[in-house]
Order: sequence, then structure tokens, then C-alpha cells
Amino acid sequence: MHAVFLDFLFPRRSLTGAEGEWITEEERMRLKALPIVIETDELRRLGFQSLDRLVAACEYRRSPLVRKALHALKYKRSVALIPYLVMLMEEARSVCVFDGQTALTAVPMYWMRRFSRGFNQAEKLGRSVGERCNIPFVSLLRKVRSTGSQVGRGRGERVKAVHNAFKVRKGVEVPLHVIIVDDICTTGGTLDACAAALKKAGVRRVEGLVVARD
Repeated sequence: MHAVFLDFLFPRRSLTGAEGEWITEEERMRLKALPIVIETDELRRLGFQSLDRLVAACEYRRSPLVRKALHALKYKRSVALIPYLVMLMEEARSVCVFDGQTALTAVPMYWMRRFSRGFNQAEKLGRSVGERCNIPFVSLLRKVRSTGSQVGRGRGERVKAVHNAFKVRKGVEVPLHVIIVDDICTTGGTLDACAAALKKAGVRRVEGLVVARD
């Protein structure tokens, strides 16, 4: 019944507008990963202070189908697209180094925003990546205050907005290596703020893994 109600509110249309399904076979074939990897030295030059590596499955502006899929996931609640986005992330994450001290986590939402949306897309992506790649997923972070919409803000404004907005959850065992999952990295201020909170709690290395980099 819930699915029928959602279909009524958000009629199923594919990424190119076909009726009846969220993604067609042709669109699946066209979804390709073109990984982008930014290492520590370059991140520091770009203004990142805590994140040690950023891996994106593709470039947002050059991947129109991925862009549409991310929009549909976030604003149309089309969670059926998650497996296809995770496949792209799985291809990209091959550059990451995993060991017994590695865990995945996700950029958290403030509780009011999560309540209004009904889910955190970053967490769903992270859990799915963990299941496919056999890497533990742990909810390490919480967002302690609302930072408002980041749309339209420049990097400086975004960094200021998320400064100290994230904390490590009390009572969790903090691994030495954490990979933060999110849907998209724009300026990277949010990922870097999450990385700062994790390092403050004792994490030695923090990487970011996203579907797309804007």
C-alpha cells in the first residue's frame, strides 16, 4: 500500500522520461563509472584540512544520467535506483585500500531533515556498498545542528556553515580507517567537517567515497 501511495505521488518515469519504471535496460547500460581520485596533497591545496583521499565514481556535470538518478533518489524517493548507483561506487572504490581496521560510515542528516525526507540517501548508499563489498558499515557520526540548505552557497559559506556541526556518537568503537559515503561532493566542506570530527575522536585516516563530484 505504501509503495502504491508513493507511485501515485511520484509516478514512475525513467531517467529519460519513459513511463512505468525508474530505469530502463538501455539506461542501465549507459550508466558508467569514470572514477576521479584526489589524493592528500591535492586535497590540501584545494583547502581540505582533514580528508585524506576523495574518490568519486564520476563527474557530476559530465554524467547526465547519474545526475538525474541522484535527483530522483533525493527528491522523488526512488530508492530502487540505489543498486545501480552502488555498482558505480563499487567500481570506483577499487582504488581504496581496505584492511581489518576499515569501516564505512555515512554523512548524517540533522534529525528534522531526515524526518521530513524519510531516509538518508547517504546512509542507504553506504550500507549497500558495505553489503556488496563485505566492508562493515557503522553509524559513527551525528549532526548536532541544522546547517540549512547548501544550495547557492560558495565554498567559504559552506565550510563556515558546517564547522563543528558533526560529532562522533557516544559509545561507538572508532576504527583507525574510515571511508565516509555521500551521494555528491560539491565543495567538499561537509565531507571535510565529518573527517575533522572523526580524526578528533582518534581515526587516523579518513577517505570520502561519493557517486559524483561536482
